[in-house]
Amino acid sequence: MTILPPFHLAFPVHDLGAARDFYAGLLGCREGRSSDSWIDFDFFGHQIVAHLDPEMERKRHSNPVDGHDVPVPHFGAVLDMAAWREMADGLTAAGVRFVIEPTVRFRGEAGEQATMFFLDPSGNALELKAMSDPAKLFATG
Repeated sequence: MTILPPFHLAFPVHDLGAARDFYAGLLGCREGRSSDSWIDFDFFGHQIVAHLDPEMERKRHSNPVDGHDVPVPHFGAVLDMAAWREMADGLTAAGVRFVIEPTVRFRGEAGEQATMFFLDPSGNALELKAMSDPAKLFATG
């Protein structure tokens, strides 16, 4: 098994309390260090940092992917299928409004994957996915 180094992502949020409720409360991300202008979260083993920008404006863009309008930019994680299903069920039960409902795309292809897209309270788009065959995460055909 390959151990990947954690990545680091810093992103803007308009409200740190709402970010804390969303990432720690809803998604279950452990909170790390914080200040009055940022919060570290353990996002599936990776470090993401919500930085306060009360005047942030989000420009919406999307690209067509397998029949869906995928929001750009977005970030997320690749989970195993059981964890993805659990997260999809939990987010659905919590009433999360999905940009793209939990679905399987690229059916029958090397890149077949379960995916879902949703927004945090500041409008940042997230994707959580799981590969039907994890060994084909980077397959080209």
